[in-house]
Amino acid sequence: MTDIIIYHNPDCGTSRNTLALIRNAGIEPHVVEYFKTPPSRALLEQMIQRAGIGPRDLLREKGTPYADLGLGDESLSNDTLIDAMMEHPILINRPLVVSPLGVRLCRPSEAVLDLLPARQLGAFTKENGEQVVDANGNRVQA
Repeated sequence: MTDIIIYHNPDCGTSRNTLALIRNAGIEPHVVEYFKTPPSRALLEQMIQRAGIGPRDLLREKGTPYADLGLGDESLSNDTLIDAMMEHPILINRPLVVSPLGVRLCRPSEAVLDLLPARQLGAFTKENGEQVVDANGNRVQA
């Protein structure tokens, strides 16, 4: 059994598509609804580092207090950005996927295919109708 964790928001289409792609590979991931169970600061910092991104790259702007908190200020430190994410988990962009092959913010959802050690078991079409995987389990190139 492959150990995959998805930091998930069931209200987000990208997150739902990512979860469905993981399951389409025959993998049942650990699903963490991070609004209900946010990662610890140490874990969040570790995931950011393992993903090879900075905290600003993980910040979500739309539908969050990003603007009200002045988080667009480029002079803010990484610690300040992480403090804001810890206080307001909605600021953490999603879905964040952790697998034995790495950590990635899966936007677009098909980015998760690079993290899965198993092939897709069949065709997959995103909620918006875009085909991502063909009937043979192969990634459809855009």
